[in-house]
Amino acid sequence: MTENNETENNEVASGLDDAVAALGAGAVIGIPTDTVYGLAVDPRVGGATDAVFVLKQRPVTLELPVLVADVDQADALAGPDGLSGLARRLAERFWPGPLTIVVERGNRLDWEIGGDGRTIGLRCPAHPLARALCSMVGPLATTSANRHGEPPLTTASAVAEGFGHAVAVVVDGGVCDATPSTVVGVAGGALRLIRQGALSWSEIEQSAVR
Repeated sequence: MTENNETENNEVASGLDDAVAALGAGAVIGIPTDTVYGLAVDPRVGGATDAVFVLKQRPVTLELPVLVADVDQADALAGPDGLSGLARRLAERFWPGPLTIVVERGNRLDWEIGGDGRTIGLRCPAHPLARALCSMVGPLATTSANRHGEPPLTTASAVAEGFGHAVAVVVDGGVCDATPSTVVGVAGGALRLIRQGALSWSEIEQSAVR
């Protein structure tokens, strides 16, 4: 390992440690994903998701998606008995990657993430830093790093400048400027397209077949 690589690795580790501490304190942080930068909080900390809605200027009727480290984390959040067969097939085919799967919430899940309280949108991102944080902290409630209705921010510096001290830590993962995730719903057992994104609907339909 070269000295430069070792320095970069130390900086990344330090940034993740700072992010973990901020999340534990209920603060909003900026994180890179495989699509764009996001605002993230630990939904288990009281008041943390409220801070995201206020900072984003996002209506509470719009549910916050949740990032997970892997299929097992997602399974623990879905209900009533974990991920359905359809949801699991899609997750195993497209995760990590730009697919958000909206499933029924687990019966004991009481997070204040907006929406009607019956569903939860889950995604495992194809960005190692985002997954590392989910592994260290647990699933993270997220939304794209921008004010509601404005274009997403694609660099760490833009997030820091755009939100200032309202965002406690911004984890720098380079430029993140890809097409947003495709969002599908599987609650109730039927597959439906909620938002077209990076993955084509036809590809998802084909993978949903047993």
